Amino acid sequence: MNPKAKGYMLGAIAAATYGMNPLFALPLYKAGMNPDSVLFFRYLLAIPLLGIMLKARGRSFKIGRKEIIPLIVMGLLVSVSSLTLFESYNYMDAGIASTILFVYPIMVALIMTFVFKEKLKLQTALCIILALSGIGLLYKSGDGTTLSLTGTLLVLLSALSYAVYIVGINQSALKEVATLKVTFYVLSFGLFLFVGRFISGESLHVPDSGQWYLWGNLLALAVFPTAISFLCTTSAIQYIGSTPTAILGALEPVTAIFFGITVFGETLTPRECVGLVMIIVAVTIVIAGGSITVHLIRFRKMFPRLSLRRSRTKKNQ
Repeated sequence: MNPKAKGYMLGAIAAATYGMNPLFALPLYKAGMNPDSVLFFRYLLAIPLLGIMLKARGRSFKIGRKEIIPLIVMGLLVSVSSLTLFESYNYMDAGIASTILFVYPIMVALIMTFVFKEKLKLQTALCIILALSGIGLLYKSGDGTTLSLTGTLLVLLSALSYAVYIVGINQSALKEVATLKVTFYVLSFGLFLFVGRFISGESLHVPDSGQWYLWGNLLALAVFPTAISFLCTTSAIQYIGSTPTAILGALEPVTAIFFGITVFGETLTPRECVGLVMIIVAVTIVIAGGSITVHLIRFRKMFPRLSLRRSRTKKNQ
């Protein structure tokens, strides 16, 4: 397989596995677990996996004093984003929630425009209108029924938290820190949000030892949307670059919709399908513009980029 084809395949796998969150989370909800418990165990199981990857790459666990506060803040942002998204699954179909979440690149563009004074392109402005129109079609169907306002607000808060994280990680003292190390500590500090919620009274649901299938789902959340997705993203960037890899991220909501329909019996009306397509097209065009791709890829890219061209040059020497 040629490197370009391999890169696209890895990028597709990365996006598809990242869209598997509902596939493993919803059965846990059905078994009586709440979002806090699901995410607590997801983080708890993912952190050792990331630690093993960090060690295998020969990276140090050491962090500087000036990096601690930014890591704590980034950890809280990521955990809030995870919690609000997983909470939204209780109010709306997971496929629709995952698609609305996909507007986070547009939020990144808006933050860069209004906070960091980057010029807003006409193309981006039109895409924002297109995405908002798509959300409008999703929010109110042709027969007058609407999505849950609570669920919609939770997803938008999740997208905003994620967008602020993406911008912050590229503007803080963490910008030059290896992304695998950042991710390890972000999840580690993010775990404390759930610990704090349990201390303040939120229920912690622990599956019985005999419920192996529930533990299997929890482990799958740590492996597929976390470890495998991040590793494949890194490899895809090396082969095809960050922009095509980010564009392939459109497969994330598509995967969630696929599993929602085939596994959980969710349904989509023609109006909702049009809205979903409008959102995905709008965001894909924004990403293809290239001005915010470097910000979008930072969280998903776990290791510093390795230039294949440089590697090939060394081999030829």
